Amino acid sequence: MNKLKFAIFSIIIILALYFVHFLTYTFVEPKAYDFMVKHSLTEKLPFDKNKQVYGSGDVILVMIDAKTAEKYRWPWKRETNCKLFEYFIKYAHPKVVIHDSILTTLDKDNPSSDEKFFKTINKFDNLIVGFMPSLRSWVVNDFGQKYDKSFKDKFALNVENEIKVLPDIYSSLMPMPEPYFNSVKYNGSVSLFPGFIDGNLKSYAMDEIYRTHEYLLAYKGGLYPSLALRAFLIMNNNPKMQVDNSYLKFPEMNYKVKHKVTSYQILTPIKFYKLWNGYSHQTFSAVDIMDSYDNLQKGAAPVIKPELFKDKIVIIGANVPAGTGLNDNRNTPISPNHPGADIQATAIDNIIHGDFLNVLPKWFNIIITLLGMLCVYGIIRFYDLFKSSLFTLIIIFGYLGISALCFYFGIVINVITPPVMFVVTMILAYTHKFILENRSKEKVKSAMGKYMSEDVMKRVIMNIDNLGLGGKKAVVTVLFADIRGFTSMSETMSAQQVSEILNEYFTEMEPIISKYNGIINKFIGDAVMAIFGEPIQDKNHALNAVKCGYEMLLKVKELQKKWAEEGKPKIEIGVGINTGEVFVGNIGSVNRMEYTVIGDTVNLASRLESYNKVYKTKMLISSSTYEETKSFIDVIRISDVEIRGKSHKMDIYEVLKVIN
Repeated sequence: MNKLKFAIFSIIIILALYFVHFLTYTFVEPKAYDFMVKHSLTEKLPFDKNKQVYGSGDVILVMIDAKTAEKYRWPWKRETNCKLFEYFIKYAHPKVVIHDSILTTLDKDNPSSDEKFFKTINKFDNLIVGFMPSLRSWVVNDFGQKYDKSFKDKFALNVENEIKVLPDIYSSLMPMPEPYFNSVKYNGSVSLFPGFIDGNLKSYAMDEIYRTHEYLLAYKGGLYPSLALRAFLIMNNNPKMQVDNSYLKFPEMNYKVKHKVTSYQILTPIKFYKLWNGYSHQTFSAVDIMDSYDNLQKGAAPVIKPELFKDKIVIIGANVPAGTGLNDNRNTPISPNHPGADIQATAIDNIIHGDFLNVLPKWFNIIITLLGMLCVYGIIRFYDLFKSSLFTLIIIFGYLGISALCFYFGIVINVITPPVMFVVTMILAYTHKFILENRSKEKVKSAMGKYMSEDVMKRVIMNIDNLGLGGKKAVVTVLFADIRGFTSMSETMSAQQVSEILNEYFTEMEPIISKYNGIINKFIGDAVMAIFGEPIQDKNHALNAVKCGYEMLLKVKELQKKWAEEGKPKIEIGVGINTGEVFVGNIGSVNRMEYTVIGDTVNLASRLESYNKVYKTKMLISSSTYEETKSFIDVIRISDVEIRGKSHKMDIYEVLKVIN
């Protein structure tokens, strides 16, 4: 039964720990991750605040911003974009140009404008445009099937795929108009998913915060790149690729990108950089590029020198306040309004420089958590409250410091889940320690109860912090009971037989004494000394002492019959009772003390017990006890008895019967 209870208790504890871990990891850990990411950001290049040049030297943003929209009045004809693209193809010559936008319709009111735009982008051999997969099914299946085939033939990657189960959640694409489709040579996915870096949809961590990038997108059996991966491929002359469940590999370059394959995504955590004026990369307004193009066409000096963009990666994006349809801001760990184009630029920087976060595996975090929990439990189990609390706090804050250091060096470790589990372990450990100590106390109480009165023990426990020598004067009744002829009887019996008789005798006497509110003060060989009136307060302590002595005699008669049948010797007892003032309290030394009573009252009770031998009686009481109990007992007075240690004679009484 105890094993079953232990098993059930263990299962409950394990389930509780799992539940706490699940809640913390799901709802708190992402926030802790965001905090650490935000406060451990690095810069791609030192900022030049005077020139407002900052961020990576490899990726530059050209943003259609409020300044641009104010001059050219959005929405504009598509041919207006041609100024941007002509600037780069004629003058700037960047290595890669990325158009971070989705085009799904034609301008039916201005077909010539569309035609001019498509002819312009067709001139590029290094232009990447965006595409967007969709969770919705094709409205027209026949069109969808034809488009999927054309899209795969033109844009799918040639990858040696070793992924066991490809994620397959997309059902269609946002289709490009045919002229646009035919004009571009490269595209890349602009799809971004919010959620935690473990990529587990079931974790319910989909909190609309974007933390990861999908370099490789699976769609209907084909693999397609993101804008960032496509830019990397073009920069490196489209190297051979291999992909498995852990890495995207480029064997010719001896380079690989670590990722995680989930049920819906192949994801890699983004390593963000410090923002300056809302961006982490060097940024120019599109209107300045367009004005520069106009100036160059006229032979005038450009607003922005084309040389700044030579051999760079240029991302053309939009970031205009809400209401224009050009607001592409997202919520990331470092900003609630992070421009989407800058997120794409960050993903590009990550892959072209191999600048990734190193996410420690889940099993490592679990081992660290378990080891910490065991350490906390051990400390609390074997150290006192102050030391265990101090060491536990050192472990918790030490771990938080280590995790912060890890993030500073780009190592992602669980931040808050282990400390929470340490705190839970601390609570459980203290609870367990409390239970064990209570059990130990109960065992001690049970064991000590065999050596002292339970009431004395309770008094000691109640005053555990104020134990000391001393006591008080009180009126009590003292009872002595002694076995007659015990010494001679023991000479004819073995030690074991003597022990058996004594143990049985005392076992029967103890509950009788307790029944009448008495406490056994001590066993003296074959004698017992009991006190009535302290520490149990009882105004009828004299009468109860007499009743107790009388019942003890009756119990001995029963034992005599039993022992006779067992062939054991017959024993008789004598009882002496006296009432009077005593000193009651702790007597002894500071290192060892005993709760007892001392005084002439005690001595007289002992003398009365011994006088039973002289007068051939069984229970004698003093005159003081008689005065307290005379209405309830039948007695024979024994007059003028000389008591050893007393200067005058006194009357004592033999109790014949107690009247109920």
